[in-house]
Amino acid sequence: MKLSRLGLFGVISLISYAAMVVFSPLSYPGYDWLSMAVSDLSAVGAPSADLANRLNALFAPCGIVSIMAVCVSMEHVREKLLRLGIYIFCAMEWVCNVGYEMFPWVSGADGANPQNIMHLIVTVLVVVFSLTSLILIAVSARKGKHKELSVWAVLCLTMMLLGAVGTGVMPKAVFGLFERFSTFSAVIFNAILGIYLLRGNFE
Repeated sequence: MKLSRLGLFGVISLISYAAMVVFSPLSYPGYDWLSMAVSDLSAVGAPSADLANRLNALFAPCGIVSIMAVCVSMEHVREKLLRLGIYIFCAMEWVCNVGYEMFPWVSGADGANPQNIMHLIVTVLVVVFSLTSLILIAVSARKGKHKELSVWAVLCLTMMLLGAVGTGVMPKAVFGLFERFSTFSAVIFNAILGIYLLRGNFE
C-alpha cells in the first residue's frame, strides 16, 4: 500500500467521532448538547457510554495511523517549522488518545475527583499542544506549495480559540456548543492532513 493512501484513515477518524457526537445522545435521556460536554457521552457511568465507545471505536486508531503516516511523509518537506508543527500535532494526538483512555471523565463526580483532575490535565496538554502546532503550521506554510494548509490551520486555530474563550466567558447554558468548536477543530485538522497526504502534497 502506498503511504499516501493511509491518509484516508484521517477522514474515517473524523466520521467516527462525528457519529459518536451526533448519535450517542439518543442513549442519554435528558442530554443537552448545548450545555453539556462531549466527554459526558462516554463518561464512566453515563447511560450512553457503551454506544459512544462503539461509535467512537475508529476515531483513535484511525487518527493515529493517519498522523503517523503524515509524519513519515514529512521527510520530503524542507520547511523545518512546518515539520515541527506536524510533529507537535502528532504528539497531541497521542496525548489525547492515551490520556483520555486512561482517565475518562467520571459521570456524577465533581472536578475534585482524582480521575477527573487527570482528565482536565490531559485536556490542558491537548489544548497547549494543539495551539502550538497550529500556530507553527499556519506561520510556516504561508509561502510555497503549502499555502492552502496554512489557511486550514488558521481556520481550525480560530475554531479552537473561539471554543476556549466561549467555554470560559459564555453562560453555562451554551458551554457544550463552544466546547464542540474546540474538540472538532483538532479532529477536522487531522482529517485535512490526511487528505493532503492522499493528494500527495507532502511528496
